[in-house]
Amino acid sequence: MSGEANPFESLQSQIDEAAVHLEIGDDVIERLKHPERVLETNLTIERDDGELERFKAFRSQFNGDRGPYKGGIRYHPQVSRDEVKALSGWMVYKCATVGIPYGGGKGGIIIDPDEYSETELERVTRAFAKELRPLIGVDRDIPAPDVNTGQREMNWIKDTYETLENTTEPGVITGKNIASGGSEGRVEATGRSTVLAAREAFDYLDKDLEGATVAVQGYGNAGWISAKLIDEMGATVVAASDSSGGIYNPDGFDPVAAKDHKNETGSIVGYEEATEEVTNEDILTMDVDLLIPAALENAIDADLAEDVKAGVISEAANGPLTPEADAVLEDKDVFVIPDILANAGGVTVSYFEWVQNRQRFSWTEERVNEELEALIVDAFDALVETIEEHDLDNPRTAAYVVALERVANAFEEAGTFP
Repeated sequence: MSGEANPFESLQSQIDEAAVHLEIGDDVIERLKHPERVLETNLTIERDDGELERFKAFRSQFNGDRGPYKGGIRYHPQVSRDEVKALSGWMVYKCATVGIPYGGGKGGIIIDPDEYSETELERVTRAFAKELRPLIGVDRDIPAPDVNTGQREMNWIKDTYETLENTTEPGVITGKNIASGGSEGRVEATGRSTVLAAREAFDYLDKDLEGATVAVQGYGNAGWISAKLIDEMGATVVAASDSSGGIYNPDGFDPVAAKDHKNETGSIVGYEEATEEVTNEDILTMDVDLLIPAALENAIDADLAEDVKAGVISEAANGPLTPEADAVLEDKDVFVIPDILANAGGVTVSYFEWVQNRQRFSWTEERVNEELEALIVDAFDALVETIEEHDLDNPRTAAYVVALERVANAFEEAGTFP
């Protein structure tokens, strides 16, 4: 595993790879490789013991040609300016790939949330919301959860914004709980799109998903939901991991019971149905039909890619493969469903939540899931058409061809403001 690859450079490389297949001017492509603005701010809060502490935070607004900026907020010690820029760019092309009318944004705070109390995290979150207030809005920039954030943090941001603006505007943020204007189906959305895309890929490749073996790297929300849903589709989850290590059983195990064990103990390691404990690297190089990387970016570099044995990879995480790893896997004929399609369920159902908030009308979970499936299937079909039209071997390049063309068209149709 490599932490050296710069995610922003990876994004730009992916754009360049796709641009050669499109008749878009170099000047437009250059514009589409950089964020429009990046907020870098310092948050100072009072700890529970009375001491002050400072935290660096970011919000990148990458491109708004197709609609308001959209993207999550993550809390992690390794958050950086380049990471946030990259993630905001991936959001632009993710939204374009699945055809929802958003641009891309991303935010983050350099913090290890495990080291702070709930009241301290609330102070940090509200301090960040205060800094974001001039930038966000229901038609400007709509944040959402990401790594180490969830409904609780989104509710705090919504309340801070509404209090300061003296209004009621649930659509200013998505990923809220149901009582605060959240959407049915949002919690499972990222995992659901990951497995729907995998199902479509297996069908396209004429492979049988029933009985297929699956390994899941990362057992947070996206990972464990992917495991649960792929199991319900008839596949066999044989391995999974979290930051503490991994488990393996060649006959498969119950993904929900494994999650219950993680909830009780803090880790998936030690789950009773496992016959063997393995490392995260073992998970990524396991001989399985489907690999789902669902942790952080740069999980697989070129060296590790040489040992990857999975036939299909569905990227639940953002940027889990470096561009060099992509090239290796392309040579090995591994079918990689890119993150900007595979994990687009989160932002898609966030879009549905935003629509419901604007209409002040709630959808059923059945409707949410049906609408999500239709969009993911249509996006996969467009991916396949582009692969065949341009004779491409790399599905990621095909997804960027689709997305870049849509964003560039929106930019050119709008014209240039003096």
